[in-house]
Amino acid sequence: MFTHEDLARLQSQSLKMQSWIRQQTFSPESTKKLRRFSSWEVSELIFRINQSTFRGRLSAEPNLPGGEVEPDGRQRWFSLEEINELRRRMKVNRKSLMPPRPFGKRALRAAVANFKGGAGKSTVALHLAHAAALDGYRILVVDFDPQATLSHSMGLTDVAEDYTVWGIMARDLIRETDRMNEVASGAASGTTLPRRKIPASIRDMGLGDLRVSDFIKPTAWSTIDIIPSCANAAFVEFASAQYRHLNPEWSFFAAVSRYLDNLSDDDYDLIIFDCPPAIGYQSMNAVFAADMLYIPSGPGYWEYDSTTSFIGQLAEALEDLSHGFDATFPAGKISLPKAFVDIRFLMTRFEPGNELHRAMFEAFKKVFGEHVAEHPVEMTRAVEQSGRFLSSVYEIDYREMTRETWRRARASFDRAYDEFKSHAVEAWEKI
Repeated sequence: MFTHEDLARLQSQSLKMQSWIRQQTFSPESTKKLRRFSSWEVSELIFRINQSTFRGRLSAEPNLPGGEVEPDGRQRWFSLEEINELRRRMKVNRKSLMPPRPFGKRALRAAVANFKGGAGKSTVALHLAHAAALDGYRILVVDFDPQATLSHSMGLTDVAEDYTVWGIMARDLIRETDRMNEVASGAASGTTLPRRKIPASIRDMGLGDLRVSDFIKPTAWSTIDIIPSCANAAFVEFASAQYRHLNPEWSFFAAVSRYLDNLSDDDYDLIIFDCPPAIGYQSMNAVFAADMLYIPSGPGYWEYDSTTSFIGQLAEALEDLSHGFDATFPAGKISLPKAFVDIRFLMTRFEPGNELHRAMFEAFKKVFGEHVAEHPVEMTRAVEQSGRFLSSVYEIDYREMTRETWRRARASFDRAYDEFKSHAVEAWEKI
């Protein structure tokens, strides 16, 4: 027979292994650090200009960041900060290297979501964030998944549940309840409206007093921040059900949307959500706050079946919310019925030489039409290795493997990101 003590013992053993992996992957202080990027990467893969043109500009303009030069003088290596300074100060053929951003718009919000575990949600969210950062965007990633894979990959391992999405929802419950209690206490007939009460056990946690910035943590990437998750945040589904009972009029699904509305429109360019593999209180907050819905799916039939179930149940859930709440409720910048400016299906773990994978890809396109991304994410050895070491392909130094293996993996994600970016910029104009 096994009890909670046995489960705790097994977890303790696993935590020791996690610690060892972090020591092998991160710095000796268990802090993740971003590597430098070679002049070849910066010119051809990031700025997408000729390498000789890039070197010529550095020689002609010595006031530009020059990076660190190898002892033999053959290669220069640049930090992300130096890359962004070069991007701001350089022009090629009189064109800016800054990425497009619609004027006067808030950050675009994209939710990466699906039922199926292992569909690649965290991998896609991680790579989109890193690719966008190398493209010059400022990104906030929000980890809604208690498995916290994205948080761990971003280098955050010691996170208190108060500072996760659960904390944001509890804070919103307190603030929304107080707001409701502050409105007129009587109707025209003189009938007193009921006051909603939040028990001291919730108020005394102090979550209602937390600032917006308290939930946002920096990462190894200077232009990427994160609202992290942790395993202890798994109880949010149970807590949220209790919170709804305390205040049935609380629009729980808009908590994160209201929180994000408190950010300045110019704080970030992109906000990317990594959703849990289920439809619940956290995932509903993510999809409700999102402008774009990005749905990764593996190339097998069961993934297709799960994706079909996911969009069906999501449609029913969103319909129920539309009927269950007044369309004028204070949801900030998003209203009911919920509408997305774009929906895309992205095939992951795709093997071009696999006949079944090609057939499933064609089936997806036949069913979902133009909503299917043209460039699936291919499964390569470099992709497998990046996941094993809690990193993206962009973080792996290409000298750790053959350059062709690394470049093939990066090219797959570059194509997926370029397609995401083109749809994102188009959607951005519509929000």
